[in-house]
Amino acid sequence: MIKRWGLSAAALLLTAAVILPGCASKEESPKEAISSSAKEALTMTSYEMKSVLTINNLTIDAPAGAGDETTGMVLNMLKNADISINGVHQSDPMQTELTMVLNLKGDMAMSFNIPMVLTTDKMYVKIPSIPFLPLPETIVGKFLELDPKELAEQQGVGVTPGTVDTKKVQDLSNEVVSTLLGEYDEETYFKNVKPEDAGLPEGVDAKQVVQFQVTNSNVKEALTILVNNALPKIIDILGKEEYKEMLQIDEAKLADIKQQLQSGEARAEFDKGLADLDSYLTVNNFQLNTAINKDDFPVYQNLLMDVVVKDPEQGQNINLALTGTNQYSKINEKQTFVIGIPQGEDVVTMEELQQQFGGMSTY
Repeated sequence: MIKRWGLSAAALLLTAAVILPGCASKEESPKEAISSSAKEALTMTSYEMKSVLTINNLTIDAPAGAGDETTGMVLNMLKNADISINGVHQSDPMQTELTMVLNLKGDMAMSFNIPMVLTTDKMYVKIPSIPFLPLPETIVGKFLELDPKELAEQQGVGVTPGTVDTKKVQDLSNEVVSTLLGEYDEETYFKNVKPEDAGLPEGVDAKQVVQFQVTNSNVKEALTILVNNALPKIIDILGKEEYKEMLQIDEAKLADIKQQLQSGEARAEFDKGLADLDSYLTVNNFQLNTAINKDDFPVYQNLLMDVVVKDPEQGQNINLALTGTNQYSKINEKQTFVIGIPQGEDVVTMEELQQQFGGMSTY
C-alpha cells in the first residue's frame, strides 16, 4: 500500500511543483498561459517572497486499540501546524535571506524561528534555542557557516550554487515544463478562474488566474500520462549534452532508469497499482491556482489538497488536508536585506561547533 501511495503522492506533488511558476501576458487560454509564462517567470532577478504551508487536517481512522500514544501525540502536534518562509533574493551579486518559522500546535505547542543567508559560496544558518536540545549559550544565536562546495564534494556531488549556469537552468526548466504540460488535455485539467472568485489576498492584483485540477475521476489518467508519456521524455531532456555536465548526471544510470520505467515488469506493476488505486487513495480536492499580474509575473499561487490514504488490510484511513501559498512582490526591484552577510563574532564554523560537543558532529 505504501509503495502505491508513494507513487500517487509523488506524482501529484511533482505536477504541483512544476506548474507553480505559471503566468501569462494576456488573457490566453489556460494551457497557453501556463506554457508561455514559464519563460517569463524565470526572468525574475530579484524579489521578496512569502510561502506558507499549513496542515489543516491529519487524522488516522483506525480500529479501536490499533493506535498508540506516540502516534496520537505527533498527530496532535502536526494538526494545524504551519511552516512559513519569508525571503528576499537578488541574482547579481547573488544574495538570499530566508527566515523559516515552524509553528507546532497541540499540548506541546512550540515555535522555531531559523534565519538563513545564502551567497555565491557560503550558507549561514542561525542556531536556534531548542527547549529539548539544550545548546551551549556560546553558540545559540550565532550563524553556523557552511561551505556548499565543500559539502557537495564530501557527498560526491559536483553541483553547488556557485557552479550552476543560470541560463541553462532556465532553458532546462522551460523544456521540462513545456514537455509536461504538452501531455495534458486543456479541457480536462486547466481552466481560467475569475480573479474575484479565486480568494486572492488583499494587495494581490491579478488580471488572470489559471487553475490546474486533478479530481478523483481523472487521477488515474493523470498518473498514467505522467508515468507513461511525460517522464520518458523528461528523462531524454535531462540526458542532453548541454544539461548532463551541469547536473552531473551519469548517462548510463539515466538510460537504466528509463529502461526500468518502460520495462514490461514495471508497466505491469504500475498498471496493477493503478487498477487498485480506488482501494488506496481518494482525492477529495487537488487544485493549484496561479495568479498573474499586469506585468506578466506570477505574483501568487495557492495549493489546496485533501486526500484520504486507505489501508484495507489494516482497516485504517489517513486523512490529510493542507493548503500552501506562495507570494512574490517587488519583482526585479532593488532589494533591502535586513540580516546582511554574517561576519566576525556572529559566525561560528563547523569545526568550532564540533569542538563545543567534544568533537561530536551534531549538525
